[in-house]
Amino acid sequence: MPLNNSQYDQLIRSYDAKQLKNQHDLEQRVRYAYLKVPRLREIDNAIASASVSQARKMLDGDTKALSSLKEQLAAYRKEREDLLVRYEFPADYFEPAYSCKDCKDTGFINGKRCHCFKQAAIDLVYTQSNLKDILIRENFSTFSYDYYSDEDINPATGLSSFATVKDAVEKCRDFILNFQSPGNFSNLYFYGDTGIGKTFLSNCIAKELLDAGYSVIYFTAFQLFDILSKGVFDKDEDAVATHQNIYTCDLLIIDDLGTELYNSFTTSQLFLCLNERILRKKSTIISTNLEMKQLADIYSERVLSRISSNYTIIKLFGRDIRLLKRSR
Repeated sequence: MPLNNSQYDQLIRSYDAKQLKNQHDLEQRVRYAYLKVPRLREIDNAIASASVSQARKMLDGDTKALSSLKEQLAAYRKEREDLLVRYEFPADYFEPAYSCKDCKDTGFINGKRCHCFKQAAIDLVYTQSNLKDILIRENFSTFSYDYYSDEDINPATGLSSFATVKDAVEKCRDFILNFQSPGNFSNLYFYGDTGIGKTFLSNCIAKELLDAGYSVIYFTAFQLFDILSKGVFDKDEDAVATHQNIYTCDLLIIDDLGTELYNSFTTSQLFLCLNERILRKKSTIISTNLEMKQLADIYSERVLSRISSNYTIIKLFGRDIRLLKRSR
């Protein structure tokens, strides 16, 4: 993820702030535990003293000092864990509460950027932070089947709106379960009328994959083509590099395809974007109101071919959920 010096420094400062906060929070928790269980302070002091004492013995050539120290520390830690449990503290109460346990809020693992740093860069460069607020409201835990009817039947499939969306949710969960597993590469194409849950299901997937540490970029079609145009027509190095990240993020979500002002440029750029991501085996989710024939008419047979041969096509139907919510 390309960052200029100012953006990079901003992210590093944010990680420094996280570490300071973690340390401050830990010190507060420890002080509280010491007040409630004074023996915990005695144990920590004993651990420190034993470490210093045995270190001196090792420097003096005592070959048994290290094994003796390990035994003492194990005994002290066991006593501390038992006390924490007895007084209803979590077993890891004396451990920092990291936002990212993989890198311990440093942003790096073995000198390489952690997945959390990569996503933080995406959030900064593409101003995706509003997506996280949306995902608090729109995720599998808040998804409801109540707005889908058993009485509305699709004559083409014989399935009800309710059965159709249940099948769609299963496909979404399968997409998440097998995401980037060896030999697996998949994409999703949601289509159907306005307000039937296409974007909501895309957000459900985004939430699960973000929580699993994958990089996700979300754009409306208008936003995507605006950025792609800057990458093509603006020769600034940062713009070109930013353009490339659309091809390399773990998941790209293109919402409301067809609502942008489409022309020969958008047609060619959509094909290039989809084709590049297919070649790189990077997954994409598209949601749109466009039927497959409309897709071909607007974006060409080439785009239709790429989607029909590389995407799981999911058609949703039913009543406009937003209107149903207003009437209840």
